[in-house]
Amino acid sequence: MFSKVWSAALNGMEVYPVRVEADISEGMPQLLMVGYLSSEVKEAGERVRTALRNTGILLPPKRITVNLAPAGIRKAGTRFDLPVAAAILASLEKIPLESLSGIMLAGELSLNGQVLRIPGVLSLAEAAREKGLRCCIVPKGNEEEGAVLEGIDVVGVSSVAELLEVLRHPKQAKPARIDARKLLALEQENEEEDFSQIHGQAALRRAAEVAAAGMHNFLMIGPPGSGKTMIARRIPGILPPLSLEESLEITKIYSIAGLLPEDRPLMTKRPFRSPHHTVTAEALAGGGRIPSPGEISLSSRGILFLDELPEFHRSALEILRQPLEEHCISISRSSGTYRFPAEFMLVAAMNPCACGYFPDRNRCRCREWEVDRYLGKLSRPLLDRIDICTEAPRISYEELAGNRREESSARIRERVKAAHRIQQERYRGLSIHFNAYLSGKAVGRYCPLGRKEGELLKEAFGKLNLSARAYHKVIKVSRTIADLEQEEGIQERHILEALSYRAPERDAWSGEV
Repeated sequence: MFSKVWSAALNGMEVYPVRVEADISEGMPQLLMVGYLSSEVKEAGERVRTALRNTGILLPPKRITVNLAPAGIRKAGTRFDLPVAAAILASLEKIPLESLSGIMLAGELSLNGQVLRIPGVLSLAEAAREKGLRCCIVPKGNEEEGAVLEGIDVVGVSSVAELLEVLRHPKQAKPARIDARKLLALEQENEEEDFSQIHGQAALRRAAEVAAAGMHNFLMIGPPGSGKTMIARRIPGILPPLSLEESLEITKIYSIAGLLPEDRPLMTKRPFRSPHHTVTAEALAGGGRIPSPGEISLSSRGILFLDELPEFHRSALEILRQPLEEHCISISRSSGTYRFPAEFMLVAAMNPCACGYFPDRNRCRCREWEVDRYLGKLSRPLLDRIDICTEAPRISYEELAGNRREESSARIRERVKAAHRIQQERYRGLSIHFNAYLSGKAVGRYCPLGRKEGELLKEAFGKLNLSARAYHKVIKVSRTIADLEQEEGIQERHILEALSYRAPERDAWSGEV
């Protein structure tokens, strides 16, 4: 008897519907699985056979053929155990054939018949909704994750026996209900890390605010203990709260990577990823035998913080160039090309030399060639992709011991939110969300300059030897500063401040100028 049910394959961030077909006929007793399968999918046959036996269902001594179509798409992972079991049960007439109509199944089976958690359930539920299916049956542990999506019923099962009950009596099944918007609204602000805890560093705080207002890449240079890491860890607190669309996007990434916490069906805070400087280029970009999101994609819609920037491997740093420019990352394998999101804000911190105290010659013992070699780990093309670079000077005793109450993250966040609203209105209907994402052509359209402003930037272009990319970044940062002040046009003072955030040339860092 022939039966079929829908499931889905994950290739990177892409989801492909898969039709799981089962046929039981006379012939040599065997369970044969076909359809361009990975080794773990081929092993599903034995897991399903044993799980059904331990549930009290013996497979007959007949030829059982299971096909996962289309055969041109490689199927990997353990999510096909549950649909294979359901298709075989329908072919055995243990469940009605019509009960498999309009549903998608995914889940891993243990040998005792239990249904185990799998990654990527939110993406599978979204694929089922787009295909027009009415229901998605998933492991009980993934039930709430799938239920945050509106427009489709998600039912969780914990065992094969429970699956039989759901398919035999579909009207009695109770889909999970999660109000994703309410879940976002209930998220409390993190009061442990606030800008009010940072003493002094007014210029550094201002640069962080400008960077957050336009989602500009941000580099801080200063000696150890000057507050660089403290500033970086507090930037997520001045970014606007996540929208539901952003939250779902982040949740999908973490679910596919297998990093979604079991007790949290929805990611409600912007990511803050801070990989160690020993991280490899592959770990940053993602990939592997089965491509999965790396640190760059895991920080999408949030912050990727690289502390001690020159200590990172050169290959890891250079791999940032494409995602910083294109806001996505492509990984090519013999099986195809995989695209992962990379809409992140790069925040980096570094010392001016290996010991950290240059140019204070009372404390720094580095030779000039050692300073140059240390700074030379950062290529100019990479620095050109950093919009805002500022110095983090050593904090004085008076600033550290003073009782002055600094401005809180909440007040800064209100100004940043206002600047974001201006940009959303300006770029309505476009794929652009923030000033930092403007292309060279879009800069000319959305960031017009007056005569005086144009002359100022022309003079700076010649004196500072700016590249075309650096020229456009100065204009984009100027546009963000104007948005913070709610000015319609870019003024001279905005350009001057933006120019002050340009990364200095290497010879200026090493004290040769």
